[in-house]
Amino acid sequence: MAIAVGVLVIVIILLSLYIVFLQLQLRNINRQLDKRLAEHTRQPISLELLNRELNALAININKCLKVEETLRLKGIREEKRFKELIANISHDLRTPLTAIKGYQQLVEKGELSDDQRRKLQVAQKHADELGNLIEHFFEYSYLLNVKSESNIERINVTNLVTECVAASVTIFEENHLKVCMEEAPPVFALIDKEMTIRIIQNLIRNCAIHSDGDVVVRVQSNENAVISFSNPVKDAAEIDVNQLFDRFYTADKARRKATGLGLSIVKLLAAQMGGSTIAELQGNIISIRVELPLSDH
Repeated sequence: MAIAVGVLVIVIILLSLYIVFLQLQLRNINRQLDKRLAEHTRQPISLELLNRELNALAININKCLKVEETLRLKGIREEKRFKELIANISHDLRTPLTAIKGYQQLVEKGELSDDQRRKLQVAQKHADELGNLIEHFFEYSYLLNVKSESNIERINVTNLVTECVAASVTIFEENHLKVCMEEAPPVFALIDKEMTIRIIQNLIRNCAIHSDGDVVVRVQSNENAVISFSNPVKDAAEIDVNQLFDRFYTADKARRKATGLGLSIVKLLAAQMGGSTIAELQGNIISIRVELPLSDH
């Protein structure tokens, strides 16, 4: 009996030592994984395990790490190729468009009949619209595929919106629209100034193109800083507010003046600053709201 007890004690001690050894090795693997994450190294996990299943697990971890590294490097190469492609296509499209506009300006300086001048103005208008569509497309493609560095700082959003609206008075006048900016206490947010300006400009263009009446602009604060553009629209029943921020969505499939990318760009830029977007439709009044992180002090 004493021998059996002694053997059992020895077995228990050996098993305990083996378990401690396994725990030490697992802890070592965790340390190596933490080091890989912290130092961004490609060092494989070293193995000193006697257990077949745990050895197989460690080998599979190394395989997964290698696949992940391969995919990461592939992603970097694809992003580089994408940037080059965007730059090349942008140049290829802008070059002939610049030439077209140049020849239009030369023709404009010549002697033209009233009918010819009207036709030239129509051609110039479409060339300008094409230029805007090209810029929208490349901006959206770049934002979608390349992570932009943001310069977050405390900004007076009320002043920023006021300045952008004032600079866009001509756009509203050309579309026979009046804009009313409601007075409210200054609102400060933690945002990237250039990104926010692009958001406001896209909201202004969206109103100028689609509004069926005067535009109301508000800057408010709740849990966030809120920029709101409201305006009446035609055919409100055809608008799906749940899709307004989707790329290439247009309520009127026949219209030629928009790509459906403006509000998608707004959504992407807001998300990059930790914000959000929402669209609401009440009757024939549509409101586009952009919420950005509020600065309390």
